[in-house]
Amino acid sequence: MISKLPRWVLWGALMLAFIAGMINAVGFLGFQHQGITHLTGTTTLLGIALAHGSAQDSLHLLAVIGSFLAGATLSGFIIQNSALKLGRRYSVALFIESGLLFVAVPLLRRHNAMGDYLASCACGLQNAMVSTYSGAVLRTTHVSGVFTDLGIFFGHLLRRLPVDWRRFRIWSALPVAFLAGGAAGAGLFLRFSYDTLYLPAALTAFVGLAYGIYYRKYAKTAAPQHAQTKTLVSN
Repeated sequence: MISKLPRWVLWGALMLAFIAGMINAVGFLGFQHQGITHLTGTTTLLGIALAHGSAQDSLHLLAVIGSFLAGATLSGFIIQNSALKLGRRYSVALFIESGLLFVAVPLLRRHNAMGDYLASCACGLQNAMVSTYSGAVLRTTHVSGVFTDLGIFFGHLLRRLPVDWRRFRIWSALPVAFLAGGAAGAGLFLRFSYDTLYLPAALTAFVGLAYGIYYRKYAKTAAPQHAQTKTLVSN
């Protein structure tokens, strides 16, 4: 049940939402002036570019979309499951995301669009990695779905239907984390420009490292208990 959401899932999701907010702020303030953590606006811009007959813009936007899709594909290849579960290879995915963001910075400094593509790939990787837990969708790179979930919650509340307040708190916290990341990213961009992306890159690596340490600690604790349970059952 989502009401028993482990802390590693909650804090990881909030940190990743904060990171995504920072990345998206840099995308909007950068030379291309577009969001890169989700594809709704990008797809709309592609439609406009096609309508205007702009081949250059169309190819660029297609590349952004393709990069996001490539990141999501990479996540599916690495993790091999859409449901969150302790023990899956999230550290590997997070380190790759971190590396993509690090490499994107010098490219963006030179106004090379490849930097946008790498950042989009990193966001696609993250968005696919953090998907569902106990049937509840956990979105970290965009907030449209979260606000939709909140609207459904309020509708149920108005009809006096049973509601899960724990789920409400989680859904409320995710857009706040994304907003905080956007504010931090915008503030830092004014001073450090594209170097701002080094911070979300480092934070992503930190989350991956923290997850790896937590899992190793959990595995060491769980192994003796599993062995003891197995002995009792066999006897």
